[in-house]
Amino acid sequence: MRDLLRTPVSVLLFLFAVLLLSETGIAGAVALAATTTLAAAVLACAVLATRSVVPVTPARIRTAIRDRERRTAFLTQRDPDAAGRPRPRAPGRSLPTAA
Repeated sequence: MRDLLRTPVSVLLFLFAVLLLSETGIAGAVALAATTTLAAAVLACAVLATRSVVPVTPARIRTAIRDRERRTAFLTQRDPDAAGRPRPRAPGRSLPTAA
């Protein structure tokens, strides 16, 4: 895979360098080189990080779901019409607003 990408990436970098040198001079080329190097390093770190992650076994997933079920507390719903509960107030007239 690396060999497949090496040639197109090299051509693109060369074209970017030519474009920047013709438009902005050496400062633009240096900025492009630094940005490209940083982007390549971040991409390499991301690829290495995804490859180094150990897959989670299905047994561990089941255990996590079971543990979460045990921690979940179900509260009983309150009955608004139960004895001793005040009735909610009806909406009143709208207040005049300063317009």
